Amino acid sequence: MTPYRLQFCTDEELMEQLRVGQTDALAVLFDRHYRLVFSVALRILHDHGEAEDLMQEVFLEIFRKVESYDPVRGNPKTWILQYAYHRSLNRQKYLSLRNFYDVKQDLDLTEWEIPQSSNGWDGLSYEDWAQVLQKGMSSLSEKERTTLDLAYFQGLHLKEISAQIDEPLGNVRNYYYRGLRKLRDFLQERSCLKKNPA
Repeated sequence: MTPYRLQFCTDEELMEQLRVGQTDALAVLFDRHYRLVFSVALRILHDHGEAEDLMQEVFLEIFRKVESYDPVRGNPKTWILQYAYHRSLNRQKYLSLRNFYDVKQDLDLTEWEIPQSSNGWDGLSYEDWAQVLQKGMSSLSEKERTTLDLAYFQGLHLKEISAQIDEPLGNVRNYYYRGLRKLRDFLQERSCLKKNPA
């Protein structure tokens, strides 16, 4: 079956195509469900990078274990979400044991998300939302931007950031929380402008 025709298959048909070795079916499943898997992972892991990594792992696992899918026990979407949920919980335990969340315990990363609607994140695609976030980051000072980048996208703790940028821990903590507040205000303002255009 051609990649074009696969787009019109049901999830069940795509799983069957995967089972017989049609690897292009995985790309179609990914396009349909990656946002949902990412959302589940982010809400459990509270870290953008970890959620993205786990999302990719989930689909690789589906590819490797397609033979274990049993349509009698549920549809493919449910099966995929169960994988995402259990993998996320296991990863959260692993990260917690390594004190990954010590410097992030009072931070709710869902504040970085635009509320979902029927059109996605407030009508934005994942790529558009990434551009909005990038604009918000560019509105920060260099030290605030560097601190958030190292904390969020590279997973460093505040003590590690302090050593890396050669700044006292107290300063780094200020850059971190001040940058988050500015970014949150930027995103809220952007969302209000979208809802109430001039």
